[in-house]
Amino acid sequence: MAQRLALRRLLSLTPRPLPPQGPPALRAPAAPPGRTFSTSAGCGSTFNVQDGSDFQDRVVNNPKPVVVDFHAQWCGPCKILGPRLEKMVAKQDGKVLMAKVDIDDHTDLAIEYEVSAVPTVLAMKNGDVVDKFVGIKDEDQLEAFLKKLIGA
Repeated sequence: MAQRLALRRLLSLTPRPLPPQGPPALRAPAAPPGRTFSTSAGCGSTFNVQDGSDFQDRVVNNPKPVVVDFHAQWCGPCKILGPRLEKMVAKQDGKVLMAKVDIDDHTDLAIEYEVSAVPTVLAMKNGDVVDKFVGIKDEDQLEAFLKKLIGA
């Protein structure tokens, strides 16, 4: 398991961009390291997990139900499911939150929650995993998954 995750991380390495060229006055300002910006529709109910204690605070200890999306940058199906799931969570009007966990950055969480393939989505309520699925789902299946979690 750990070997497979390490191999995936190695294969997902991408070349670093070259430093900007030209006079400093014409260069675009660089973004501060470690900061991200999102323009997704559900950004108020969706967040990226930063580390283990962040996961504990924002997912395990959260009074609201949380959908946890374990994904990877190199995963094609994750790129399809992620936005679809964000859209469906946003439609729930804050009754459920969505945490995004990149397995390459948070291998320890992936191992702890027995994630062996991506995308894997967990439904957590009061710190317990109450439901899960692996792979892509259509919007009707996602809606049913969320309604079951919310109890609607």
